Amino acid sequence: MEERRMSKNKASASPQRTGPVDRRAVLQLAASAVAGAAVAGGMPEISAAKGRDAHANHRGGHLYMQTNETRNAVVHYRRSSSGALAEVERVSTGGAGSGLLSPLYQVTRPNDLEGAGSVILTPDRQFLLTTNAGDNSVSSFRVGEDGGLTRADVKPTGNPVNGTSGTAKSLAFAPSTSTVFVGHAFGPDHVRLMSIDRDGKLTVRPERYTVNTKEKTGRVITMVRLSPDGKFLLVGIIFDELPNKNPDGSPILWVRRPDGTLKSVIGNASDPDGLVVFAVQEDGSLGSPSFHDAGGPVPFYTAFLNSRPNTFVLGYAVGDGCAICTIDENGKVGIGPLVKIDTSAGVPSELCWLAVSPDDRTVYATNFGYGTISSYRINGNKLSIAKDPACPKVPGDGTFRAFDSTVSSGPSDSWMTPDGAHLYQIYGNASKLVGYATQPDGSLSEITSVKIPYNSPQGLAGF
Repeated sequence: MEERRMSKNKASASPQRTGPVDRRAVLQLAASAVAGAAVAGGMPEISAAKGRDAHANHRGGHLYMQTNETRNAVVHYRRSSSGALAEVERVSTGGAGSGLLSPLYQVTRPNDLEGAGSVILTPDRQFLLTTNAGDNSVSSFRVGEDGGLTRADVKPTGNPVNGTSGTAKSLAFAPSTSTVFVGHAFGPDHVRLMSIDRDGKLTVRPERYTVNTKEKTGRVITMVRLSPDGKFLLVGIIFDELPNKNPDGSPILWVRRPDGTLKSVIGNASDPDGLVVFAVQEDGSLGSPSFHDAGGPVPFYTAFLNSRPNTFVLGYAVGDGCAICTIDENGKVGIGPLVKIDTSAGVPSELCWLAVSPDDRTVYATNFGYGTISSYRINGNKLSIAKDPACPKVPGDGTFRAFDSTVSSGPSDSWMTPDGAHLYQIYGNASKLVGYATQPDGSLSEITSVKIPYNSPQGLAGF
């Protein structure tokens, strides 16, 4: 069944971007340099897509987000060259989102999925893929020349729905084998595989993979990320087992042992095994997992650099900072020092999402617990704080408190334009999708804001 529904919502009024005239030109030159590097050593379809980005960004582009409502839909925004957003359409996924109820915590909260990468584009931009966390399915859409979406297929991942909801929440795609990797919060089958054909039709594959160990049979993952060379799939661990709850229902990051003592359940805290690496085989299947010390508790987000495909930035939700890391041709991971943000507001900061600038000089880190974004400078293999925070705190409606007890607007997924000029950020508890203009000093200036559904939205992808 195909579905396409148009709506004509106007863009929110927003001021025009101000600042040095040559800022955008410099960023576009950087984006072109990255595209040139891709032509020299990247896959043809990726190179072609990047080659089109410079032209696309001169006149704007497109941005996509899933509402994650019970009747899930993908919202398609057109973005202008100034960064302003206008909603074009909402297209049903044909699947169920998790709605306002978090599958992990079984409470109403922003960032329901506690994950990342739930909406992705294939490198050639022919298809958009999204998870449906409510019923453990994946939807595919054909992407038109005008950025419009036409649903091509929706298929269950093969994992059962546990209790009141499913937990499919993260996607990665290997163009060489047309394999879709689907990450599920709960195991034992944390990673399932699907194939996608040239028409966007999905086929569930029989393979299934776990990040559980003999001693840890209830692990919870954050996201799946494919290395740029397609050789390795990286999976981060948020919990080694589900946390306990306070009498009021709020979660606690520990469990009580039979003898009454407390045990931490957060990933990579008690044991240095919170980053899991699978080797990807020629047919898209995965080898046996290898377990690595992530360098800090809860390695939440993995962001590879654009011009150094063996180097990535790791963001730590409970480690309260970021580190620069490497992975060699054998899958061995090297972890750099963890550089923390200011945690005077309380810990953990729940630093969970990252966006790397196209010139690989700046990383923007989203602090779910604080309702802010921090920026880092990358200098070779060193990280340093650029601006912390990089923008004013966005207030929510006052009903949500993070793990550190701070009232937060619950920012989740973010996305940066290919020219590096604009960053977009979901603030679920404020019902806002905010667009920022990036500044040379690492700060962010708000230029646009559009209303989105309350608490539930997840995932951002665009071009």
